[in-house]
Amino acid sequence: MNAREYQYKILVVGDLGTGKTSILKRYIHNTFSSNYKSTIGVDFALKVIQLDSDVVINLQMWDIAGQERFGSMTRAYYRGAIGAFIVHDVTRPSTFQSVLKWKQDIDTKVDLPLSWGGGNIPVVLLTNKIDQQPNLRSKQEMDDFCLDNSFIQWFETSAKENTSIEAAVEYLINHIVQLEMSKHNDREYELDYSNSSDSSTISLYNYMPDIHKSSCC
Repeated sequence: MNAREYQYKILVVGDLGTGKTSILKRYIHNTFSSNYKSTIGVDFALKVIQLDSDVVINLQMWDIAGQERFGSMTRAYYRGAIGAFIVHDVTRPSTFQSVLKWKQDIDTKVDLPLSWGGGNIPVVLLTNKIDQQPNLRSKQEMDDFCLDNSFIQWFETSAKENTSIEAAVEYLINHIVQLEMSKHNDREYELDYSNSSDSSTISLYNYMPDIHKSSCC
């Protein structure tokens, strides 16, 4: 029996310098550098995830430049996405202030496929750079913020220390898979996170090199 393949486009957005590129590089390559350049326009990475013997996810992760600032081009970048991460920098409170602007931008410019019932795409909030500073907001505050603003979950992450990045991606993918399966009256799939670090479970497919870079992030 041939494996069924699904292609999911995931957005990674947030203000300039919040660590979006570092998160992508950590997830795709398991590498970290403090010298990444800020993305201009959009960059993206591809990865194949084998959920089980007959389901394969072709994951496209789109790194949207923070300079876009909810501009007209983001509509084109968002097209076809079925999930998103919004990243803020825990050391820079102003980037948290922008989170709801990014969320509103996504909600107004992209929807789930009509065959899935339409509506807003699922969004996960990433509180990044916790290696530099603890989150000053309590878990209850963050839970309430996400509930009030329709985030499906939030994670404290660090690209430098590889904290919770894979767990966050797996959470969003699992949510999307369950959503698609339920809409198509298909059998449900549960991710086995216990093997997520095994190269036979999640393997690198390809990486599109950064071609438009400028100042350090």
